[in-house]
Amino acid sequence: MSDKIIENNQVTIMGEIVSPFTFSHEVFGEGFYMVDVNVRRLSNSQDRIPLMISERLIDVSQDYTGEFIMVNGQFRSYNRHDEQKNRLILSVFVREVSFVEEELDGAKTNNILLDGYICKQPVYRKTPLGREIADLLLAVNRPYGKSDYIPCICWGRNARFASAFEVGEHVQVIGRIQSREYIKKLTETETEKRTAYEVSVSKLECLED
Repeated sequence: MSDKIIENNQVTIMGEIVSPFTFSHEVFGEGFYMVDVNVRRLSNSQDRIPLMISERLIDVSQDYTGEFIMVNGQFRSYNRHDEQKNRLILSVFVREVSFVEEELDGAKTNNILLDGYICKQPVYRKTPLGREIADLLLAVNRPYGKSDYIPCICWGRNARFASAFEVGEHVQVIGRIQSREYIKKLTETETEKRTAYEVSVSKLECLED
Protein backbone atom coordinates (compact mmCIF):
# COMPACT_ATOMS: atom_id res chain seq x y z
CA MET A 1 0.00 0.00 0.00
CA SER A 2 1.68 3.22 -1.09
CA ASP A 3 1.68 6.37 1.05
CA LYS A 4 0.06 8.24 -1.84
CA ILE A 5 -3.11 6.16 -1.48
CA ILE A 6 -3.41 7.02 2.21
CA GLU A 7 -2.59 10.70 1.64
CA ASN A 8 -5.63 11.22 -0.59
CA ASN A 9 -8.11 10.81 2.29
CA GLN A 10 -7.11 12.21 5.67
CA VAL A 11 -9.42 13.05 8.56
CA THR A 12 -8.69 14.41 12.03
CA ILE A 13 -11.59 14.69 14.47
CA MET A 14 -11.75 15.68 18.12
CA GLY A 15 -14.97 15.38 20.06
CA GLU A 16 -17.06 13.86 22.82
CA ILE A 17 -18.23 10.24 22.68
CA VAL A 18 -22.05 10.29 22.87
CA SER A 19 -23.02 6.64 22.32
CA PRO A 20 -21.99 3.12 23.36
CA PHE A 21 -20.17 0.87 20.87
CA THR A 22 -22.33 -1.22 18.53
CA PHE A 23 -20.99 -4.15 16.50
CA SER A 24 -20.67 -3.49 12.75
CA HIS A 25 -18.82 -6.39 11.11
CA GLU A 26 -15.82 -8.68 11.32
CA VAL A 27 -12.90 -9.11 8.90
CA PHE A 28 -10.41 -11.97 9.37
CA GLY A 29 -11.35 -12.29 13.05
CA GLU A 30 -11.06 -8.53 13.74
CA GLY A 31 -14.28 -6.93 14.98
CA PHE A 32 -15.25 -3.40 13.92
CA TYR A 33 -17.63 -1.27 15.97
CA MET A 34 -19.54 1.99 15.47
CA VAL A 35 -19.57 4.87 17.96
CA ASP A 36 -20.87 8.45 17.64
CA VAL A 37 -18.86 11.56 18.49
CA ASN A 38 -20.15 15.12 18.89
CA VAL A 39 -17.79 17.68 17.35
CA ARG A 40 -18.23 21.38 18.09
CA ARG A 41 -18.51 23.94 15.34
CA LEU A 42 -17.25 27.52 15.69
CA SER A 43 -20.90 28.59 15.77
CA ASN A 44 -21.32 26.43 18.90
CA SER A 45 -23.69 24.02 17.19
CA GLN A 46 -22.45 20.44 16.87
CA ASP A 47 -21.95 17.74 14.28
CA ARG A 48 -22.64 14.14 15.30
CA ILE A 49 -20.15 12.02 13.39
CA PRO A 50 -20.08 8.20 13.24
CA LEU A 51 -16.72 6.47 13.75
CA MET A 52 -15.87 2.92 12.72
CA ILE A 53 -13.19 1.56 15.04
CA SER A 54 -11.39 -1.76 15.49
CA GLU A 55 -11.63 -3.67 18.77
CA ARG A 56 -7.82 -3.80 18.56
CA LEU A 57 -7.56 -0.01 19.00
CA ILE A 58 -9.88 0.45 22.00
CA ASP A 59 -11.68 -1.66 24.61
CA VAL A 60 -15.14 -1.81 23.03
CA SER A 61 -16.65 -3.48 26.12
CA GLN A 62 -16.31 -0.17 28.02
CA ASP A 63 -18.78 2.70 27.87
CA TYR A 64 -16.78 5.87 27.22
CA THR A 65 -19.77 8.21 26.93
CA GLY A 66 -18.71 11.74 27.92
CA GLU A 67 -14.99 11.11 27.25
CA PHE A 68 -13.15 13.24 24.68
CA ILE A 69 -11.10 11.55 21.96
CA MET A 70 -8.96 12.55 19.02
CA VAL A 71 -8.89 10.27 15.98
CA ASN A 72 -7.03 10.15 12.68
CA GLY A 73 -8.38 8.14 9.80
CA GLN A 74 -10.28 8.23 6.53
CA PHE A 75 -13.83 9.17 5.48
CA ARG A 76 -15.28 6.03 3.93
CA SER A 77 -18.48 5.02 2.19
CA TYR A 78 -20.30 1.81 1.45
CA ASN A 79 -23.62 1.01 -0.18
CA ARG A 80 -26.30 -0.54 2.03
CA HIS A 81 -29.24 -2.09 0.26
CA ASP A 82 -32.59 -1.36 1.88
CA GLU A 83 -36.11 -0.60 0.67
CA GLN A 84 -35.12 -1.76 -2.84
CA LYS A 85 -32.60 1.09 -2.98
CA ASN A 86 -28.93 1.60 -2.24
CA ARG A 87 -28.13 4.01 0.57
CA LEU A 88 -24.69 5.55 0.82
CA ILE A 89 -23.45 5.01 4.38
CA LEU A 90 -20.58 7.25 5.49
CA SER A 91 -18.32 7.00 8.55
CA VAL A 92 -14.81 7.85 9.69
CA PHE A 93 -12.61 4.74 9.57
CA VAL A 94 -10.27 5.19 12.55
CA ARG A 95 -6.55 4.40 12.24
CA GLU A 96 -5.30 6.12 15.41
CA VAL A 97 -7.16 7.08 18.57
CA SER A 98 -6.18 8.87 21.79
CA PHE A 99 -8.07 10.27 24.77
CA VAL A 100 -7.66 14.01 25.29
CA GLU A 101 -8.57 16.75 27.73
CA GLU A 102 -11.86 18.49 27.01
CA GLU A 103 -10.22 21.36 25.13
CA LEU A 104 -6.99 21.43 23.18
CA ASP A 105 -5.88 25.02 22.55
CA GLY A 106 -5.84 25.84 18.88
CA ALA A 107 -6.52 22.25 17.87
CA LYS A 108 -8.45 21.71 14.69
CA THR A 109 -11.39 19.68 15.93
CA ASN A 110 -12.67 18.67 12.49
CA ASN A 111 -10.41 18.64 9.44
CA ILE A 112 -10.50 16.63 6.21
CA LEU A 113 -8.41 16.52 3.04
CA LEU A 114 -9.69 14.63 0.00
CA ASP A 115 -7.99 14.11 -3.36
CA GLY A 116 -10.32 12.53 -5.90
CA TYR A 117 -12.35 12.72 -9.08
CA ILE A 118 -15.70 14.31 -9.88
CA CYS A 119 -18.05 11.37 -10.58
CA LYS A 120 -21.34 13.21 -11.10
CA GLN A 121 -22.16 16.53 -12.76
CA PRO A 122 -22.04 19.25 -10.05
CA VAL A 123 -25.41 20.70 -9.01
CA TYR A 124 -25.32 24.50 -8.64
CA ARG A 125 -28.17 26.44 -7.05
CA LYS A 126 -29.01 29.51 -4.98
CA THR A 127 -30.84 29.65 -1.65
CA PRO A 128 -33.93 31.89 -1.31
CA LEU A 129 -31.58 34.45 0.27
CA GLY A 130 -29.27 34.35 -2.76
CA ARG A 131 -26.46 32.25 -1.24
CA GLU A 132 -24.66 30.17 -3.86
CA ILE A 133 -24.25 26.42 -3.29
CA ALA A 134 -22.76 23.60 -5.37
CA ASP A 135 -23.04 19.89 -4.56
CA LEU A 136 -20.20 17.60 -5.65
CA LEU A 137 -19.77 13.84 -5.48
CA LEU A 138 -16.10 12.90 -5.22
CA ALA A 139 -14.69 9.42 -5.93
CA VAL A 140 -11.61 8.92 -3.76
CA ASN A 141 -9.49 5.89 -4.64
CA ARG A 142 -8.60 3.29 -2.04
CA PRO A 143 -6.07 0.45 -2.35
CA TYR A 144 -7.12 -2.75 -4.14
CA GLY A 145 -9.29 -1.04 -6.75
CA LYS A 146 -11.94 0.28 -4.37
CA SER A 147 -13.25 3.85 -4.12
CA ASP A 148 -15.13 5.92 -1.56
CA TYR A 149 -17.90 8.21 -2.78
CA ILE A 150 -17.99 11.39 -0.71
CA PRO A 151 -20.66 14.11 -1.03
CA CYS A 152 -19.20 17.63 -0.75
CA ILE A 153 -20.90 21.01 -0.52
CA CYS A 154 -19.32 24.31 -1.66
CA TRP A 155 -20.43 27.88 -0.96
CA GLY A 156 -20.02 31.30 -2.58
CA ARG A 157 -16.95 31.67 -4.82
CA ASN A 158 -16.10 27.98 -4.41
CA ALA A 159 -19.62 27.06 -5.55
CA ARG A 160 -19.27 29.17 -8.72
CA PHE A 161 -15.83 27.65 -9.39
CA ALA A 162 -17.08 24.09 -8.79
CA SER A 163 -20.16 24.52 -10.98
CA ALA A 164 -17.91 24.41 -14.08
CA PHE A 165 -16.28 21.06 -13.20
CA GLU A 166 -16.74 18.16 -15.60
CA VAL A 167 -17.13 14.50 -14.65
CA GLY A 168 -13.67 12.93 -14.36
CA GLU A 169 -11.85 16.12 -13.30
CA HIS A 170 -9.20 15.67 -10.62
CA VAL A 171 -9.76 17.91 -7.57
CA GLN A 172 -8.49 18.36 -4.04
CA VAL A 173 -10.70 19.68 -1.25
CA ILE A 174 -10.04 20.75 2.32
CA GLY A 175 -12.91 21.22 4.75
CA ARG A 176 -14.84 19.69 7.61
CA ILE A 177 -17.32 16.83 7.97
CA GLN A 178 -20.79 17.99 8.86
CA SER A 179 -24.02 16.22 9.80
CA ARG A 180 -27.46 17.37 8.74
CA GLU A 181 -30.84 16.00 9.80
CA TYR A 182 -33.63 15.65 7.27
CA ILE A 183 -37.06 14.02 7.03
CA LYS A 184 -37.35 11.10 4.61
CA LYS A 185 -40.83 10.35 3.29
CA LEU A 186 -41.31 6.56 3.35
CA THR A 187 -45.01 6.33 2.37
CA GLU A 188 -47.96 8.73 2.16
CA THR A 189 -48.32 8.60 5.95
CA GLU A 190 -44.87 7.58 7.23
CA THR A 191 -41.74 9.67 7.56
CA GLU A 192 -38.40 9.00 9.22
CA LYS A 193 -35.78 11.35 10.60
CA ARG A 194 -32.38 10.58 9.08
CA THR A 195 -28.92 12.11 9.18
CA ALA A 196 -26.87 12.94 6.10
CA TYR A 197 -23.11 13.51 6.16
CA GLU A 198 -21.09 15.63 3.77
CA VAL A 199 -17.87 17.59 3.54
CA SER A 200 -18.29 21.35 3.86
CA VAL A 201 -15.54 22.66 1.58
CA SER A 202 -13.34 25.58 2.64
CA LYS A 203 -10.60 25.22 -0.01
CA LEU A 204 -10.90 23.74 -3.47
CA GLU A 205 -8.28 23.15 -6.15
CA CYS A 206 -8.36 21.63 -9.62
CA LEU A 207 -5.34 19.35 -10.23
CA GLU A 208 -3.63 18.38 -13.47
CA ASP A 209 -3.14 14.65 -13.92
